[in-house]
Amino acid sequence: MKNLGLKFVALLLAAVLWFFVSAPRRERLRERLVTASISLVAVPSHLVITTDIPSGVAVRVRGRLSDLRALASQSLEASVDLSSIRDAGEVEITLRPQYLNVPEDIEVVSIEPNKFRFRVEQLRSRAVAIRPFLDGAPPAGYIIGDATANPERALVSGPASQILKLTEVTTERIIMTGRTSTFVQSVAVISDSPLVRLISPTTTQVTVPVLAQVGPVPPPTETSTAQP
Repeated sequence: MKNLGLKFVALLLAAVLWFFVSAPRRERLRERLVTASISLVAVPSHLVITTDIPSGVAVRVRGRLSDLRALASQSLEASVDLSSIRDAGEVEITLRPQYLNVPEDIEVVSIEPNKFRFRVEQLRSRAVAIRPFLDGAPPAGYIIGDATANPERALVSGPASQILKLTEVTTERIIMTGRTSTFVQSVAVISDSPLVRLISPTTTQVTVPVLAQVGPVPPPTETSTAQP
C-alpha cells in the first residue's frame, strides 16, 4: 500500500508537470498585425541609393498568444541584402518571410506592401570650390572685400547625376553685422544635398576683408513717387 501511495503521488506530479509544460502548445493560434522597419544592408561601395524607400511595412503574423505578446516587445526588422546589385538603375525588391527576424514559433502570414522600388546611381567624387556664406552687412561707412577660403576647394562624393552638376559648396553662415575690420574665422563646410557627402576638408579658414569706405558716405535716398 505504501508503494502504491508513492506511485500515485509520482503519477500526480507527472500529470501536473505535463499540464504546465504542454500548456503553451495547447494555446489557440491567433493573428496579429505588427510593423517592421526595413534595413538595406551590403549596398555595393560603388553605388548609392537616390530615392526614398518605405520606412516600414505591415506584417501579419500567426502564433500562440504568449509568443505574440513577447513579439510585441521586440524590434521587428526586414533585412534586405543588396550585395548582388551590380549596375545603376531601378531596383525592385520583393520582401519574403525569411527576411524578417521573427522567432521560429511565429509564422509570417503576409507583408504589405511586399514589393517596393528604388533607384541606385554610380558613386562619383570630385573637387569643387568652397564659397564663404556671408550674412548681413557691416555698419555704414564700411564695405566688404572679397572673402577667401583656405583651403579653397573641397572633395565631395555622391550620386553621379548630382556630382557632375555641382560646382561649389558653401560654408556655414558668417555673421557680418557689426564688423568694422578684417577678420579670419574657422567655419564648417556644408553640403546642401543630403546625398552629397563632404570627404575633406570639413572646415576651412575664411578671411573676410572689412574696409573703411573711401570718401563721404552718401545719405540714404528716398524713392519719390513720380508725378504725372
